[in-house]
Amino acid sequence: MRKAEVTRSTSETEIALSINLDGTGRYDMQSGVGFFDHMMDQLSRHSLIDMTLRARGDLHIDDHHTVEDTGIALGQALVQALGDKKGIRRYGECSLPMDDAQVHCALDLSGRPFLVWSVTFPSQKIGTFDTELVREFFQALATHGGITLHIDMRHGVNSHHIAEAAFKAVARALRMAVETDPRKADEIPSTKGKL
Repeated sequence: MRKAEVTRSTSETEIALSINLDGTGRYDMQSGVGFFDHMMDQLSRHSLIDMTLRARGDLHIDDHHTVEDTGIALGQALVQALGDKKGIRRYGECSLPMDDAQVHCALDLSGRPFLVWSVTFPSQKIGTFDTELVREFFQALATHGGITLHIDMRHGVNSHHIAEAAFKAVARALRMAVETDPRKADEIPSTKGKL
């Protein structure tokens, strides 16, 4: 089974994250940041990756460290669970509509981290959550997961809808990329022979 458990302990956060790439999208998120838990629920549910998150952070300062360190842990967990990446589809994409918002994601589990972020939020907050932290999460995920990640907003006027569409688009693209390719289940999807 393609599973991983990652713990990350710093002076700012304590993160424990477990994933199962071959799950059904079961989730149990407890970060102390309500909106972020909601987004992580979406990421798990729509990627079909089972995820359990326990995070304690310096929320008396703000949500930044908790959100960023969760992205770091998830990236590391993906690397661990994918192993040599033999048999995966590698690439994934999704254009996801949510009411007024539409966000497109294209990603490559290449081992070469890069984030292209073309998303703007009309408000600085969603409730008490800083919208700039959405990018911080995906930057940490791309960097520590070795993912080439492009996220582009095509439409959107509601910040909640834009953020949720981004998480769901990434989830759907990730689902596609980590799936086994039945035509090449025993090969690494690269002419280099390594990812």
